[in-house]
Amino acid sequence: MIENIRLSFQGIWAHKMRSFLTMLGIIIGIASIISIVSTIKGTNEQIKQNLIGAGNNVTKVQLYHTNDGNYPYTIDYEGIPDGVPLMNDELFEAIRNLPNVTSAAAYTKRQGGNTNYFYGTASLSGCPTYGVDNSYFETCGYVIKEGRMFVPNDMSGFRPVVILDDNAAKSLFQGEDPVGKTIECNSIALVVVGVVELDTKFEPVINSIEDYYTYMDSRTSGAVFLPDALWPALFSYDEPKEVAVQVSYTEAMSAAGKAVADLMNTYNTNSNGILYKAEDTLEQAKELQDLSNATNQQLVWIASISLLVGGIGVMNIMLVSVTERTREIGLKKAIGAKKSRILWQFLTEAAVLTSMGGLLGVGTGIGLAEVISRIAETPVAISVPAIIFGVVFSMVIGIIFGLIPSIKAANLNPIDALRHE
Repeated sequence: MIENIRLSFQGIWAHKMRSFLTMLGIIIGIASIISIVSTIKGTNEQIKQNLIGAGNNVTKVQLYHTNDGNYPYTIDYEGIPDGVPLMNDELFEAIRNLPNVTSAAAYTKRQGGNTNYFYGTASLSGCPTYGVDNSYFETCGYVIKEGRMFVPNDMSGFRPVVILDDNAAKSLFQGEDPVGKTIECNSIALVVVGVVELDTKFEPVINSIEDYYTYMDSRTSGAVFLPDALWPALFSYDEPKEVAVQVSYTEAMSAAGKAVADLMNTYNTNSNGILYKAEDTLEQAKELQDLSNATNQQLVWIASISLLVGGIGVMNIMLVSVTERTREIGLKKAIGAKKSRILWQFLTEAAVLTSMGGLLGVGTGIGLAEVISRIAETPVAISVPAIIFGVVFSMVIGIIFGLIPSIKAANLNPIDALRHE
């Protein structure tokens, strides 16, 4: 085998240009597949990252209409639904003890309507307002940027204090230090005690106006956090809470979210289809990824046609090689070379030729994927399985398409071969 490989490299080097042109179809085919697969993989990672966000493995469970569609229930406009219980310590402890749940936070939420904040002549309208304790910040990945978090006395003393995220602080205070300043909401004065920001900065890729509205609306307006004990003072009553759960790994988000929703619904007696559901970001990502894969796999099949063309080119050049070396084959057989030896010599040469093409194709494909990424401003993730597949498949192409020429060489009559001019 080693001798066959050595002879193969000698033959390829002796006809460098012919060998390169023969490999060109293999190179183009493998490069196309590598670049397409890597671009698809990068796009899928972008889809997943855009939906999951900062990557802290947090999923949120909230009330949904389930009878007439599947959309969130908004207490702001629809009021408190019948039969949906308030959160209690027993239920919350059961949520925290579910498999793969590392932390949890129960919170209330308003967005729009009566969530208007004022500081001097500046105002902030329609931003999400949350009634939380410090477990919310820990679970959702917020860290203190200025000031402090809530302290026990804020809760027990019903203090009118508030924490802003950095976007809300910039909108209201226009560069001033917000800590210690007073803002107003529903005629109640609230003292800003802190500013928070997400520990992991995440900027989604915006490719369309739909992406802009999906990702940017809530980010530019900011968010406001009140102590949950103060919530009834601003909004007049207690109400059902939503739950944020952080799980141990990303793939567990869907199952954990469903488990939390199912547990909360065991206490829910609403007869109008108002039920708790988890925002299944992984399922959304999977649907978009499946659509992306279905579209782009067609490109992979089209690129594979060039491998077929390259294989035919290998067969053609190997037939030419057999014709050129007919006397050499006759001489080897005359001195005792067996059919299998001749067969394996030409098969090895075809496999070496296409394997070299495969390796060059892998390098070209990686380079092409990086070029596409820079020009189209899309992410790319080099696929190791695609690289291995490319090299192995190119070798298989050489064996398959080199088989006919090799059999022809092995079956040559030594006397006729020696007479060949």
